[in-house]
Amino acid sequence: MNIDQEKIKAMSFEESLKELEKIVDRLSTGETSLDELLSLYEAGVAYLKHCQSRLGAAEAKIKILSEQLSSQQGIEGSNG
Repeated sequence: MNIDQEKIKAMSFEESLKELEKIVDRLSTGETSLDELLSLYEAGVAYLKHCQSRLGAAEAKIKILSEQLSSQQGIEGSNG
């Protein structure tokens, strides 16, 4: 399996997670050769890293938005 890092980077979290689930399903059958197992594992790691990256970015954005909301509420509360 040839891993196209640029293709993975362009994927949404949901698309990448779906691909990761397909890989897990294939690995779970126990009917893969060693070479295929290694290839699938490598691809799974790439999809997993992408999912973790997208989640990290989402968490950071939520934190920033939450901080902005808290500071706005603090300003409004002291003016009210």
